[in-house]
Amino acid sequence: MFKKNKYRYHRKKGRNNHGKITSRHRGGGHSRLYRRIEFQKIKINVLGTVQTIEYDPNRSAKIAGILYKDGSKIYRISPFGLKIGDSLLASPIASLTVGNTLPLKNIPLGTNVSNIEPIPGRGSKFVRAAGTSAVLMAKFGKWVTLRLPSNQIRFFSQHCWATVGKVSNINHLNKQLKKAGRSRWLGFRPKVRGSAQNPVDHPHGGGEGRTSIGRSHPVTPWGRPTLGSKTRRSKKYSDSLIIQ
Repeated sequence: MFKKNKYRYHRKKGRNNHGKITSRHRGGGHSRLYRRIEFQKIKINVLGTVQTIEYDPNRSAKIAGILYKDGSKIYRISPFGLKIGDSLLASPIASLTVGNTLPLKNIPLGTNVSNIEPIPGRGSKFVRAAGTSAVLMAKFGKWVTLRLPSNQIRFFSQHCWATVGKVSNINHLNKQLKKAGRSRWLGFRPKVRGSAQNPVDHPHGGGEGRTSIGRSHPVTPWGRPTLGSKTRRSKKYSDSLIIQ
């Protein structure tokens, strides 16, 4: 029913356009089709019905196949508690039921939301992983304050849209791979500790038996500081929106 929303795509497998490894320990994995998820365009005031709830190999959350009254069929990230046959609506006057999408200014305080737009009209980019949700904490004029799953407290415009409820597949973090082969199916190649390698291969390597790394702090295979060094840009557009 939703075959037109699935297509083949090239997975980079940790390589760049020259075929050189730019992200180690990636590659292989089971072949998969990409499911086109509609994050950008919100069908306002068009009623939709849930036809399927499916597994998506490209993300941790389940996805819902929705058939709208205008005949269009799209995939969306499925909220927790959504069932086949449920009706969904994106509207400023929609009810506060799981799966409905509203502007943040129309959602009461204390509500769990997901699939949040950072800028009105840009499509949802925040809180899309399995089992996550943000809490609407306060409203100040044209701004709304949300606590994100990382416990970061951040400003959003009151005109940004969000979906009521938390993301589905809440037991995702409790699943165990149980064997090395399943990790390979997911596209993860083996990782070896630096202290278990030879000195020619890693700065932590060498020594008889288990020894200290001989450094004031851990480093990458190329000698750059790691484990604790900040990677966020010092000047970023969203710095002024982050409260805590």
